[in-house]
Amino acid sequence: MTEAKPQQVLALCRDLMFSSKITATARAEAVTVKIVRDPSKLSDEPGSRLLVDLNQDGAIPAASEWKARTGGVVIGFVSHVDAATINKAREARFDQVLARSRFVETLPDLLKSKG
Repeated sequence: MTEAKPQQVLALCRDLMFSSKITATARAEAVTVKIVRDPSKLSDEPGSRLLVDLNQDGAIPAASEWKARTGGVVIGFVSHVDAATINKAREARFDQVLARSRFVETLPDLLKSKG
Protein backbone atom coordinates (compact mmCIF):
# COMPACT_ATOMS: atom_id res chain seq x y z
CA MET A 1 0.00 0.00 0.00
CA THR A 2 1.37 3.42 -0.97
CA GLU A 3 1.38 6.16 1.64
CA ALA A 4 -0.58 9.25 0.55
CA LYS A 5 1.53 12.33 -0.06
CA PRO A 6 0.59 15.08 2.41
CA GLN A 7 -1.07 18.04 0.79
CA GLN A 8 0.41 21.49 0.88
CA VAL A 9 -0.45 23.95 3.63
CA LEU A 10 -1.07 27.51 2.44
CA ALA A 11 -0.67 30.71 4.43
CA LEU A 12 -2.32 33.92 3.30
CA CYS A 13 -0.06 36.37 5.07
CA ARG A 14 1.67 39.59 4.06
CA ASP A 15 3.21 40.25 7.51
CA LEU A 16 6.91 39.34 7.33
CA MET A 17 7.17 38.41 11.01
CA PHE A 18 4.33 35.90 10.82
CA SER A 19 5.38 34.62 7.39
CA SER A 20 8.85 33.90 8.76
CA LYS A 21 7.43 32.23 11.87
CA ILE A 22 5.15 30.02 9.76
CA THR A 23 7.90 28.95 7.34
CA ALA A 24 10.44 28.29 10.12
CA THR A 25 7.94 26.21 12.08
CA ALA A 26 6.89 24.31 8.95
CA ARG A 27 10.53 23.54 8.17
CA ALA A 28 11.08 22.27 11.74
CA GLU A 29 7.96 20.09 11.46
CA ALA A 30 8.84 18.82 7.95
CA VAL A 31 5.64 20.28 6.51
CA THR A 32 5.39 21.90 3.09
CA VAL A 33 3.95 25.40 3.30
CA LYS A 34 3.47 28.04 0.65
CA ILE A 35 3.08 31.70 1.56
CA VAL A 36 0.56 33.61 -0.57
CA ARG A 37 0.80 37.37 -0.07
CA ASP A 38 -1.98 38.55 -2.40
CA PRO A 39 -5.56 37.43 -1.62
CA SER A 40 -6.46 37.66 -5.33
CA LYS A 41 -3.88 34.92 -6.08
CA LEU A 42 -5.29 32.47 -3.52
CA SER A 43 -8.12 30.95 -5.54
CA ASP A 44 -5.74 29.11 -7.89
CA GLU A 45 -3.68 27.53 -5.12
CA PRO A 46 -4.14 23.86 -4.22
CA GLY A 47 -3.87 22.78 -0.61
CA SER A 48 -5.58 21.00 2.25
CA ARG A 49 -5.25 23.71 4.89
CA LEU A 50 -5.12 27.49 4.83
CA LEU A 51 -3.73 29.74 7.56
CA VAL A 52 -5.05 33.30 7.22
CA ASP A 53 -3.89 36.59 8.68
CA LEU A 54 -7.29 38.21 9.14
CA ASN A 55 -5.83 41.73 9.30
CA GLN A 56 -5.00 41.59 5.61
CA ASP A 57 -7.48 43.41 3.35
CA GLY A 58 -9.55 40.95 1.33
CA ALA A 59 -8.45 37.93 3.36
CA ILE A 60 -11.85 36.79 4.60
CA PRO A 61 -13.64 36.73 1.22
CA ALA A 62 -10.62 35.17 -0.50
CA ALA A 63 -10.34 32.46 2.15
CA SER A 64 -14.08 31.77 2.01
CA GLU A 65 -13.91 31.36 -1.77
CA TRP A 66 -10.89 29.04 -1.42
CA LYS A 67 -12.71 26.94 1.20
CA ALA A 68 -15.81 26.63 -1.00
CA ARG A 69 -13.69 25.56 -3.99
CA THR A 70 -11.34 23.13 -2.23
CA GLY A 71 -13.22 21.97 0.85
CA GLY A 72 -10.02 22.61 2.78
CA VAL A 73 -9.65 23.68 6.39
CA VAL A 74 -9.35 27.42 7.06
CA ILE A 75 -7.76 28.77 10.23
CA GLY A 76 -7.69 32.51 10.82
CA PHE A 77 -5.56 34.46 13.27
CA VAL A 78 -6.06 38.01 14.52
CA SER A 79 -5.63 40.22 17.57
CA HIS A 80 -7.82 38.96 20.41
CA VAL A 81 -9.37 42.42 20.80
CA ASP A 82 -10.58 42.63 17.17
CA ALA A 83 -14.07 41.29 17.86
CA ALA A 84 -15.56 42.58 14.59
CA THR A 85 -13.03 40.67 12.46
CA ILE A 86 -13.37 37.56 14.62
CA ASN A 87 -17.15 37.63 14.09
CA LYS A 88 -16.78 38.14 10.33
CA ALA A 89 -14.47 35.13 10.08
CA ARG A 90 -16.87 32.99 12.12
CA GLU A 91 -19.78 34.11 9.93
CA ALA A 92 -17.68 33.09 6.91
CA ARG A 93 -17.50 29.60 8.46
CA PHE A 94 -13.78 29.48 9.14
CA ASP A 95 -12.93 26.21 10.87
CA GLN A 96 -11.01 28.04 13.61
CA VAL A 97 -10.37 31.66 14.54
CA LEU A 98 -7.48 32.14 16.94
CA ALA A 99 -5.83 35.02 18.77
CA ARG A 100 -2.36 35.67 17.39
CA SER A 101 -0.73 34.44 20.61
CA ARG A 102 -2.70 31.17 20.55
CA PHE A 103 -1.91 30.76 16.85
CA VAL A 104 1.84 30.99 17.50
CA GLU A 105 1.55 28.65 20.49
CA THR A 106 -0.29 25.93 18.55
CA LEU A 107 1.32 26.45 15.12
CA PRO A 108 3.23 23.13 15.05
CA ASP A 109 0.00 21.22 15.67
CA LEU A 110 -1.97 23.35 13.21
CA LEU A 111 0.54 22.58 10.48
CA LYS A 112 0.54 18.82 11.11
CA SER A 113 -3.16 18.31 11.79
CA LYS A 114 -5.14 16.34 9.19
CA GLY A 115 -8.57 17.75 10.00
